[in-house]
Amino acid sequence: MSIRILLVDDQKILRQGLRTMLERQPGMTVIGEAEDGRTAIALARELSPEVIVMDVAMPDLNGIEATSHIVEANPGVKVIALSMHSDKQFVSRMFKAGAVGYLLKDCAVDELAKAIRTVIRDQAYIGETISAVVLDDYVQQLRKPPAVDEGRLTPREREVLQLIAEGHSTKEIAFTLEISSKTVETHRRNMMEKLGIDSVAELTKFAIRRGITTLDS
Repeated sequence: MSIRILLVDDQKILRQGLRTMLERQPGMTVIGEAEDGRTAIALARELSPEVIVMDVAMPDLNGIEATSHIVEANPGVKVIALSMHSDKQFVSRMFKAGAVGYLLKDCAVDELAKAIRTVIRDQAYIGETISAVVLDDYVQQLRKPPAVDEGRLTPREREVLQLIAEGHSTKEIAFTLEISSKTVETHRRNMMEKLGIDSVAELTKFAIRRGITTLDS
């Protein structure tokens, strides 16, 4: 039987290219496409893919948060990050969210196909460039005490943080997340208190540094 694949990327032309190339691979079928994290969550629930190829930096809801939601709701799904970002904060946070593979977007389609076949066998797959980043991050984590970071934030707070950093107003965030404006303000206040931050500008800088959003999402 064919491996059922869901493609998630905010660039339509990239999704179409990946779809064409993967469907030329024996034993692979692309069953759906999503342009953002929220759509990915909905399609993962609706279509039950076996493998999700997930972009990391997307507007509205990034691939890290989407992966966390999806893996929690669908423990058997295999998420492979396909990203232009090789920075350790992106790599480490994707794996912490539940991804089992990470490749850069400049990889050959044959390597992506290999990664898909690898993770479907319950094995992790890391691109050659990324493996050095993972090892370096692991060594550094062993050498330093735990840092106070976004790990103290709840999943909902991280969603609000991304939307704040992307310039959305309180009313827009409330509409997107289907909560009240007062609740958005409460989340913002709680985040500032937890992180020791006293302005929206500093929240935005924090979100960018931690890979919660990027300037080029």
